[in-house]
Amino acid sequence: MLQFVYDSVATSGSRKLKTLRLRANFWESIRSGFVKNNNTTQLVEPLSTTEEDEDAEPVLPVEFTLVERTLQDGLIEEIIFSSGGEIDVYDLQTLCDKVGWPRRPLTKLAAALKNSYMVATLHSVLKPSSSSSSSSEGDNEQQQKNKKLIGMARATSDHAFNATIWDVLVDPEYQGQGLGKALVEKLVRALLQRDIGNISLFADSQVVDFYQNLGFEADPEGIKGMFWYPK
Repeated sequence: MLQFVYDSVATSGSRKLKTLRLRANFWESIRSGFVKNNNTTQLVEPLSTTEEDEDAEPVLPVEFTLVERTLQDGLIEEIIFSSGGEIDVYDLQTLCDKVGWPRRPLTKLAAALKNSYMVATLHSVLKPSSSSSSSSEGDNEQQQKNKKLIGMARATSDHAFNATIWDVLVDPEYQGQGLGKALVEKLVRALLQRDIGNISLFADSQVVDFYQNLGFEADPEGIKGMFWYPK
């Protein structure tokens, strides 16, 4: 495992921690919105760029349509981003199974979610096209049945200086579409808005490049993550 640290606050003294700066294209991607992958993908709600939005304390939960696209069978698929919403632990366990993660006790999964500072999710929602049906209470119930958890990331924090991102995962059927990138970007943006400047995460070797492309740096100034395991 490698530790990545983003520290937005310059430090002084004996520690000599390096101030890490995210690349310009990271913030540009946040401000400009989600990049289209094909002709059927549409960003419905781009991220705000106003100074007021940058400085304001965001209100949780936040939920909006990140992507909307028309499938071959004519159904409309919406990818819904949510921050601070509740997650069914059984849905999360199913998602973990899909990505090949070891199973963890459901009680511990629930506790981890409850004690997280921030939880971001992506859900796929299938619905008929507006031209083929009218909205009704029955339609809303059907949409809930067609709602599937396809991504999650969470962060723990001391609510003041430090935060650590954990459990970034995306359904394999939806990988390669920039959704994992969107999850991490939204988490980082929200943490910075709360004046939490030291953001770290742990990454397996095969996803190091993914996080480096988001502006994280491995072992800055030789700083290492230390682990203790029972023997």
